[in-house]
Amino acid sequence: MKMIMAVVQDKDSNRLMNALVENNFRATKLASTGGFLKSGNTTFMIGTEDIRVQKAMDIIKDNCQHRQQLVAPVSPMGGNADSYVPYPVEVEVGGATVFVLPIEQFHQF
Repeated sequence: MKMIMAVVQDKDSNRLMNALVENNFRATKLASTGGFLKSGNTTFMIGTEDIRVQKAMDIIKDNCQHRQQLVAPVSPMGGNADSYVPYPVEVEVGGATVFVLPIEQFHQF
């Protein structure tokens, strides 16, 4: 058994959950917050057999795409304001960060 933990952008979470359900994967959704952009993420916990891990990874990859987004930089607190750029910057967001962990036991009650 494996535990797949996938951290995805909120914009991709509903599409990913629908695709997982269509392919008979059970997942638990947890709300989470990213450290870099301080934006909302969703963490999926998926327990599955070893032979189905690649299928789950393909579903995650197909439903969580990178995209460009304009973000307003955070102003420096106590830093040098001379180098602060007050206009939005384009950054790459989206995609998924995925961890696959071995599981000794898996129970559903």
